[in-house]
Amino acid sequence: MGRRNARADRSQTDAMNIQSPTKDQPVSAASPPSAPSATIAHGGEAYFNRELSWLAFNERVLAEACNERYPLLERLRFLSISGSNLDEFMMIRVAGLVGQAQRGIIKPAIDGRTPTQQLSAIREKLAELSSRQQDIWRDLHRRLADADIHIADEQRVKPAAHKWLEAFFLEEILPVITPLALDPAHPFPFVHNEGMGLLFTLTRDADQEQIVEMILIPTALPRFVRVPGDIAGAGEALYISIASLIQRYAKKLFPGFTIEGDGLFRVLRDSDIEIEEEAEDLVRTFRSAIQRRRRGQVIQLELEEDFDPQAEAMLLEKLGVHEAAVIKTDGMIGIDGLAEIVDEDRPDLKFDAYSPRYPERIREHDGDAFSAIREKDIVIHHPYESFEVVVDFIRQAAADPDVVAIKQTLYRAGSQSAVINALIEAAENGKSVTAVVELKARFDEEQNLKWATKLERAGVQVIYGFTDWKTHAKIAMVVRREESGFRTYCHFGTGNYHPVTAKIYTDLSFFTANPKLGRDAAKMMNFVTGYVEPHELELISIAPLDLRQEIYRRIDIEIANAEKGKPAAIWMKCNQITDEGMIDRLYAASNAGVQVELLCRGICCLRPGVEGLSENIRVKSIIGRFLEHSRIYAFANGRAMPGVHSAVYISSADLMGRNLDRRVESLIPIKNRTVHDQILQQVLLANMLDTEQSWWLHADGSYSRVETAMDDGGKPFNCHRYFMTNPSLSGRGGSLEAGGVPKLSLRKGRAG
Repeated sequence: MGRRNARADRSQTDAMNIQSPTKDQPVSAASPPSAPSATIAHGGEAYFNRELSWLAFNERVLAEACNERYPLLERLRFLSISGSNLDEFMMIRVAGLVGQAQRGIIKPAIDGRTPTQQLSAIREKLAELSSRQQDIWRDLHRRLADADIHIADEQRVKPAAHKWLEAFFLEEILPVITPLALDPAHPFPFVHNEGMGLLFTLTRDADQEQIVEMILIPTALPRFVRVPGDIAGAGEALYISIASLIQRYAKKLFPGFTIEGDGLFRVLRDSDIEIEEEAEDLVRTFRSAIQRRRRGQVIQLELEEDFDPQAEAMLLEKLGVHEAAVIKTDGMIGIDGLAEIVDEDRPDLKFDAYSPRYPERIREHDGDAFSAIREKDIVIHHPYESFEVVVDFIRQAAADPDVVAIKQTLYRAGSQSAVINALIEAAENGKSVTAVVELKARFDEEQNLKWATKLERAGVQVIYGFTDWKTHAKIAMVVRREESGFRTYCHFGTGNYHPVTAKIYTDLSFFTANPKLGRDAAKMMNFVTGYVEPHELELISIAPLDLRQEIYRRIDIEIANAEKGKPAAIWMKCNQITDEGMIDRLYAASNAGVQVELLCRGICCLRPGVEGLSENIRVKSIIGRFLEHSRIYAFANGRAMPGVHSAVYISSADLMGRNLDRRVESLIPIKNRTVHDQILQQVLLANMLDTEQSWWLHADGSYSRVETAMDDGGKPFNCHRYFMTNPSLSGRGGSLEAGGVPKLSLRKGRAG
């Protein structure tokens, strides 16, 4: 069935020149290549399709697997990430469209396509992406072999390795796999989401009867087995996939049979969770929904290229899969599994190790976070500055006898969370601790249920927020008794309280003891815990109440300033832009002459550079060593941009309908001068100046890499490298006054 038994397992700080911007020349390190001017009617053609834009994002991720500047295992990591991204896209986005098409829903997307039309365009693009992934894998496979990392084919296995593998199979694999006969006497087995299985065609030696057997590969097993170095060969790493190992020693499973053929397959299921708004017991409802998700409709069936046609027909019938959902692969099935190879201990094939800095501001106060925050607001830039600052903030609150209360939102906290443990310690120390645990954090629902149970047992007051809105805001409040009375210390984040992603995602942690922000944060927490809608907020804007309106207001101010001939500019950094109302407002700004610079890592439905629609808007995406994740919104405010008068906000919200209308989000204005300068003139500006990791979005929907304007004396600039080698402004402490912080500048000559 499929392949015969014998087969291969195919498996800076660099300163840069930049001209001073003019009124008609927005700030940037380079301009996108010129494209023919186009006039597009304001309608469906004014927007890009969300799903196709996401696939374009994953193409940019995949392109990094071909980046010759990156070490080999880092390129493999990007290939693995592209596979994981694509799986989630299928399980959530495509599954949703399939459900709409099956229910006969014809409501068009922002670009006018119906669900059926979107599915057709997506499948065409998916075929291209899958083929591209396999081409890249074959190239990296050869390069890895040249570097003595072998993902084995049959010829690589020496006798000693064969003996070890056979013993490993008999002792570690055979006891946990189960052959399942496929015939009328045996029901077809359930194949779980992301499950992989093997089909074998067998002939019984005694009577030549032919039967079909299935082996489902347990999720407890790794995707690859690494042969010990002393057996594989000096200085060599030898990996063999579990599927290949089972195929290699299948005779041990089927004594008395001749194996005619075998084939590998993989299943992806609908993994979205829908919760009824009238659910009486949210926890019980989610536990049930998680179980249902494991049995969701099959969305994609991935098969080896030469999978037996009869076996394929049987799988399609038994799994209830339409032919359009079948992907045939001439290479590796389950590209995401290559992440295991990336863990190989080869520092020479990875990025140089990086240890985040611990801010000098905190050290100057002997590690006392409250003393440092009380003196002056501070922003921590992750992953360049340590997430331990956030953990220490909660730990110190837990141990401090003067702290009376802690309130915190938890969207994603990871499987081993020091923050969770600190909250438990605080409750055990007699503090009043409230944790808002979001059960609707996709793919973290089960983990969050476990944390909620553990927190409740320790005496923490656990709240699950709204049934129909996700609580996505990242806020921690600590109320402390001091000589002058109670003081509230706040942490506002653009990212999650997650120790692992904090080492990979670029995010901002803003700490403040500003009484106005403290009062607003308390009202916001009361809104989530008791549905008490906040009134008379002093600084914070909250979605879904008024966050959208505040951004609209700031855009409208820029439009009015442009019409008066004043400087007008908008700089925005976020992950996705899909909301039609927000896009239309930015189009209006462009038509009024406002210069709009958008840093949008992922999905962007806004079409830039179109005459009469968006000629004053440019969109850039940064894909690099770290995942751009912070959300920053800045407005010129009638003065030159960037400057001390610019209005600067950080947020937990992207410019998507779900963030603006169906989630609890926060928008925080930055008033402290040093923090304001760091976010605007260091973080945001460096992202705009980046040339090594950036892509321009064009009016036709295509992306091209940003190229340094060498004719203007430009030098390549890598914002990640800049942040790794330069301390932050607000975290620098006393040496800031001593001139110890290089600051990006837009003055004539250099930025560095």
